[in-house]
Amino acid sequence: MIPRTVYEPEHEMFRESVRKFLETEAAPYHEQWEEDGQVDRALWNKAGEQGFLAPTVPEEYGGVGVDFRYNAIVDEECARSGLTGIGWGLHSDIAVPYIVRYGTEEQKQKYLPKCVSGEIVTAIAMTEPAAGSDLQGIKTTAIKDGDDYIINGSKTFITNGQHADLVVVVAKTDPSAGAKGTSLFLVEAGTPGFEKGKNLHKIGLKAQDTSELFFQDVRVPKEALLGEEGMGFVYLMQD
Repeated sequence: MIPRTVYEPEHEMFRESVRKFLETEAAPYHEQWEEDGQVDRALWNKAGEQGFLAPTVPEEYGGVGVDFRYNAIVDEECARSGLTGIGWGLHSDIAVPYIVRYGTEEQKQKYLPKCVSGEIVTAIAMTEPAAGSDLQGIKTTAIKDGDDYIINGSKTFITNGQHADLVVVVAKTDPSAGAKGTSLFLVEAGTPGFEKGKNLHKIGLKAQDTSELFFQDVRVPKEALLGEEGMGFVYLMQD
């Protein structure tokens, strides 16, 4: 077997700590989590305390500021242990980096420290019942109303949907402009009109909460816009 040379000794020390954590805090409970359809929410907080969530987040926002290999190690160890319900990869590798790259200073200060600590679980809402993952075909809209946007639409098969405290929502700010009319918004759980549907039953990944999300006249301030208006499709294709 050809040895892997991508990791340094400090990475392997981190791997050992992740492996021990999963053996103690996750593996004994995973069978129950599969029956429940989701992992214990407290696991996120425990992982945050250990520095396992979004480790690439810069130090000024509460992260460790390390390279992506640390994310890869967490993903590898979850896969190695067969822990299919843990949604840290979606959180750390996909959703949180959007805030790091495109968020305003205010958004970063507000959300990133809690994303690292596990106080905030993130999701990204792209897939829709009629459009699937065809981003150009989404129907969810975010229409400007004064200094606010009003979001209407629905999403499905959203990973971390039940636990999500903050969702990156893909919506059309200009439905007539095709892909160029797509924007991203940060929508907090509990915002009036934003409802989580049922936790979907699946053939596999049974411990992974996967949900429907509904947006009915959800009013968010312009400060909820992530990045520039109309640039959402470009951001999604780049990352």
